[in-house]
Amino acid sequence: MGGSVRAVGRALHFPFTGTARGIRKATHAHGAGESGLGKLIELHAVNGAGDVMITVALASTVFFSVPTDEARGRVALYLAITMAPFTVLAPVIGPLLDKLPHGRRAAMAGAMLARALLALIIAGAVSTGSLELYPAALGVLVASKAYGVVRSAVVPRLLPPRFSLVKANSRVTLGGLLATGVAAPVGAGLHAIGERWPLYGAFVIFMAGTFLSFSLPPKVDSAKGEDIALLAADEEHLHGPHRQPVKRPGLRTVGIAVTHALGANAALRWLSGFLTFFLAFLLREHPLTGSSAAVSLGMVAVAAGVGNALGTAVGAWLRARAPEIIIVTVLAVVLGAAITAAVFFGAFLVACLTATAGFCLALAKLSLDALIQRDVPELVRTSAFARSETMLQMAWVLGGAIGIVMPLNGPLGLCVAAGVLAIGWLTTVRGLIGSARHGGASKGRVA
Repeated sequence: MGGSVRAVGRALHFPFTGTARGIRKATHAHGAGESGLGKLIELHAVNGAGDVMITVALASTVFFSVPTDEARGRVALYLAITMAPFTVLAPVIGPLLDKLPHGRRAAMAGAMLARALLALIIAGAVSTGSLELYPAALGVLVASKAYGVVRSAVVPRLLPPRFSLVKANSRVTLGGLLATGVAAPVGAGLHAIGERWPLYGAFVIFMAGTFLSFSLPPKVDSAKGEDIALLAADEEHLHGPHRQPVKRPGLRTVGIAVTHALGANAALRWLSGFLTFFLAFLLREHPLTGSSAAVSLGMVAVAAGVGNALGTAVGAWLRARAPEIIIVTVLAVVLGAAITAAVFFGAFLVACLTATAGFCLALAKLSLDALIQRDVPELVRTSAFARSETMLQMAWVLGGAIGIVMPLNGPLGLCVAAGVLAIGWLTTVRGLIGSARHGGASKGRVA
């Protein structure tokens, strides 16, 4: 009898243990387990799952629970109270974390713990309608972006042997995307039970992430051989990779490829923020043909997620071949998609645009990572990742702010998006192509 009970217990337990073992095997493959990259992938998956739980709760409270006009005012208030201060705080995050190179694990754990506690505060505010919701949401946003900056700085410390930074970032990003895809329907199911339940789920997830942060290898906290990177150089900093080295090398001291790639990525990140908020209201007011507002938004979100996952996978396969050309190409592709969607506005083209934007954003970001790894001296490389990520987050915030104030006119909004992308492409294409012809060809490809 006891043997039968144990057999039944093992049968019921196997789907969970087998799934956990399969996930651990995938995240720790090719030396990622020994280097610590596997644990970072798992931590980023936890981060993505927790963030989407809070997003589900906030979306239902601020956006879906009231009429469209009132929702637009509430989201505008949300943006004003959260994102406006964030634009001031974002430039401080990178330099502040530069001063804490020996406490990166503690910083990541702190970002997790802060969001766990703030999730409980938001849970109370959701039921009472208290204004505590907005400062708590600001805290979640800041903590999430701070985690993202630290994570970008940590990845180069955990590269397995013969592992490119592009491949490592691809794995980390895919882990987060998969966890988000799994957690989103779970969050929706919890919300069906009660509006607080997704926030309780976020609390549990972020508490797990707090402890998981300290499981990263101690070398994450090592600052040996590092210095602070500058995103701009003054006149005393000589430009070009063959010039006399400076005491504190910055991104512009190694050539123009990195700064132009950062500008192109900022345009794409701006587009991501713009589409997130603009389409949220546009599709609520004018859903896709034959669909409800919720289904329309879900279709667009899935298209963007699938595009992002495909872009990440293709980026890992390309392994940073000609990153300048990749950035120029994907920016031109998404510009063409935006112009097409603006001229022939329709449900199918909107979905295609979001998928294309997700695909191109992933490829461009991986190419930027490859350029930083190739062109920025190791002395300041970790700091360069942190500061570039902060700039990209600010571009997303700006795009979101413009998206919320745009009139709900699809062709007009997409024309504005195409205009910003055109400016980003025109101001960076010459420098990136020139770098690919003269500087990039002489530098070995990162395998």
